Amino acid sequence: MDELEASVRKRLYRMRDLVDEMSDVRATATSEDGAITVEVDGNGALLNLSFQQAISTLSPDDFEQCLVSTATAAAAAAFARRAELVTAFNEEVVG
Repeated sequence: MDELEASVRKRLYRMRDLVDEMSDVRATATSEDGAITVEVDGNGALLNLSFQQAISTLSPDDFEQCLVSTATAAAAAAFARRAELVTAFNEEVVG
């Protein structure tokens, strides 16, 4: 019984660690021209958005495309990091 309790406790603590690690995930992406930088959390929610002078040379359509692609890259990086954390958790706890 003690072994079972210890095993469950270990998994519970590890799950709490995973929750903490997931909440700490942040990702940043900068457009190729350096005009836009986007920071998102692990859910892909926007945390920070910054613009450089280079945006003044972009047309509205180019600005939109640049912003969307940069935000998408940041979100993809955040989701990839979350996937790494979940995979490591599963390998540790299940495997």
